[in-house]
Amino acid sequence: MRKTLSAVGLVTMLAALAACGSGGATGAAPVPATPTTAATAATSATPSSSPPPTGPNVSGCFTEADGKIFEYDGGLPGVITGTGSTGVVITYERRGNVCAWRPLSDRLVAAGYRVLLYARSVAAVPEDTTVAMAKRLAKEKGVGRVFLVGGSIGATTAVPAALRLGPEKIAGVVALSGEIAAEDAAKLTVPLLQIGSEHDDYGGREALDAARAAATKAPDTQALVIPGERLHASQLLASPYADQVLSTVETFMNRHKG
Repeated sequence: MRKTLSAVGLVTMLAALAACGSGGATGAAPVPATPTTAATAATSATPSSSPPPTGPNVSGCFTEADGKIFEYDGGLPGVITGTGSTGVVITYERRGNVCAWRPLSDRLVAAGYRVLLYARSVAAVPEDTTVAMAKRLAKEKGVGRVFLVGGSIGATTAVPAALRLGPEKIAGVVALSGEIAAEDAAKLTVPLLQIGSEHDDYGGREALDAARAAATKAPDTQALVIPGERLHASQLLASPYADQVLSTVETFMNRHKG
């Protein structure tokens, strides 16, 4: 059985792979590791022209008007938005923020999916939290299988998380700017979509090609590589290629949601 990284091991790994986080920075401050309430999760990602929400929220950009706000792990907030029967869990990049992933969430909710986003603890192992969030979403009334979507380290660990959960629960994996280990890709038995930019230092063309070549058991493997660019993870959603990226993700999920 595959061993899960400890939090200390993850910190060591992230330090060695600095490109994993630095390329994916969105300009927002990191989410605090131990807020006491959902409201304290509001960060500088909230536009300065708008007053911060006063009620339960996630990073200032998802409120109860968007869906069900929940807390986990001692007060970290998350949101479940949409009413569809197919779930989507989004795990953002290191130094990222849920706000940068709102374009994808809104697109998928409009397409009939139920989406879970959460403020990620910097101390937790992303794979472990992704598994926990997928199990949480699967318990929602009417939800069947779930897609795992990740950016950077969230993309890299989405595949081992999918392996732990199994194809009965996971409909597919969408990895933006991830570097998926060949041994993990080789075990994957659900569809895999990878998206990245050609010259990204982490999750660029070579990494995507290697993972796709290794994923021989996956029933479908697709890759979208933006040529000539160095865009990382959520930066793709704020770029001139955003509509292409969003359309590719939606089309992939529609094909494999069952």
